[in-house]
Amino acid sequence: MGTVNGESEPGGTSRTRRRAARPRQGASMADVARLAGVSSQTVSRVSNGFPGVNADTRAQVLAAMRELGYRPNSAARALRRGEFRTLGVITFSLSTMGNIRTLEAIATSAAEHGYAVTLLPVAVPTQDEVNGAFSRLGELAVDAVIVIMEIHLLDAATVSLPPGVQVVVADSDAGDRYTVVDTDQAGGARDAVRHLLDLGHDTVWHLAGPEGSFAAQRRANAWRDTLTAAGRVPPPLVRGDWSAESGYRAGLLLADDPDCTAVFTANDQMALGLLRALHERGRRVPDDVSVVGFDDIPESASFLPPLTTIHQDFAQVGRLCVEGVLSKMRQAGAEHGTTLVPTRLVRRESTARRRS
Repeated sequence: MGTVNGESEPGGTSRTRRRAARPRQGASMADVARLAGVSSQTVSRVSNGFPGVNADTRAQVLAAMRELGYRPNSAARALRRGEFRTLGVITFSLSTMGNIRTLEAIATSAAEHGYAVTLLPVAVPTQDEVNGAFSRLGELAVDAVIVIMEIHLLDAATVSLPPGVQVVVADSDAGDRYTVVDTDQAGGARDAVRHLLDLGHDTVWHLAGPEGSFAAQRRANAWRDTLTAAGRVPPPLVRGDWSAESGYRAGLLLADDPDCTAVFTANDQMALGLLRALHERGRRVPDDVSVVGFDDIPESASFLPPLTTIHQDFAQVGRLCVEGVLSKMRQAGAEHGTTLVPTRLVRRESTARRRS
């Protein structure tokens, strides 16, 4: 049994050691070294994940870190390594399903590569807001940037990038100014229109996304070109804003046109509103009107009726964005390019052969 006023207590635990082991604010590397009985250099090697440390010693150092509540100085470590292990993501919209799923895939893929993600949302899609987001990059210490927004907001003459920061743009038309990862927007739209023509419909109406959206414009152009190539006259384009409510408003107009027997909508959320409007107007889907969406959101299989749609591989887009920007970090000065991720038609019960 140990003494009360001496070096030990019952059970042989040192009072001095108990005080040292108590977690406290501001524990240093030297504190960890003293508690673990090793050198500060060994603590540094363990905290930085370097090899060459005995397994038992590493476990002893990690235990001391936990007891003291020690956290390595990530900023200092980043300066030594020359990298922050953090990717910035700039986007102006978190309300669309496509952006949310792309962001989720980017975060997942970044974590698999040992990187964190810092999100820089742009409240209003204006040039000043975009410039402000890029300016904040220098303060947030990121190694590279993935941008999810329309390219007209990335005016190379006004946007100033922090030195050495590499950029990959998702779902946009950046030409040769940036590396781009994009869904095959045009290919998906062509498949949607051809599917409806193959079902015997004379032509196909289009509920497009908002003006200024690259994705919406690319899908609308492919819709028009596919009809023209098939010798069909494109009907007047109807414009929405990606929301189900805008799809509903457009659907009320389309439902009143008896010649409208097939509609290609630029996303699934607008298709949902369109289905509601057709139902309210007594136009049966697919008996009277066939409907094709774009995105293949998880809920589309539960629409009434289940929605035929174009599947986008958001997970692959996110993975390729991360892999692309990491590759640019390793090969500074590499040429820019565009990678298109294929789409595929998912046939469900909202399309059927036109009744004669």
